[in-house]
Amino acid sequence: MINTATLKSEKPAHKHIRLRSDPIQRILVVEDDAEIRRLNTEVLIHYGYDVDAAEDGELAWAALTTQNYDLMITDNNMPNVTGVELLMKMLGARMALPVIMATGIEPKWEFAQNPLIVPAAVLLKPYTVAELLGTVRSVLRATINPDEPIVPPLYKHSPPLPNRLEL
Repeated sequence: MINTATLKSEKPAHKHIRLRSDPIQRILVVEDDAEIRRLNTEVLIHYGYDVDAAEDGELAWAALTTQNYDLMITDNNMPNVTGVELLMKMLGARMALPVIMATGIEPKWEFAQNPLIVPAAVLLKPYTVAELLGTVRSVLRATINPDEPIVPPLYKHSPPLPNRLEL
């Protein structure tokens, strides 16, 4: 979980999609529903990703301006700053970061009004763990060297997650 005490000061956003020399990708999960945020975070950590989480777009913006990420997964309907507003802030700051919008209702009108904020992928709730992982892998693969293996690999029979959820 992001420590909000360390995110008080905003720095200029000069983010670019990075080619990583190490295989661990950093993901920011932005979700106001505590259970969905916890489950997404635990699943991604279980599969080897380095994950931070924020409960709304305002905290996510603070994280984006102080940390480097390879991917952001965000809800849209959140207090303080919505997912669409967060994408608009990223566009204004010229942040090049792939985004997966995981939401109950796709904001098609907003995307039609500003095609530059359309995320790399949209996951409609409810989605499965397999859909989440597949979408994350697909988006990350599109943003890094295609010859470099994507970590973590999908195992047909993976060990159970801490809450006994098996894939």
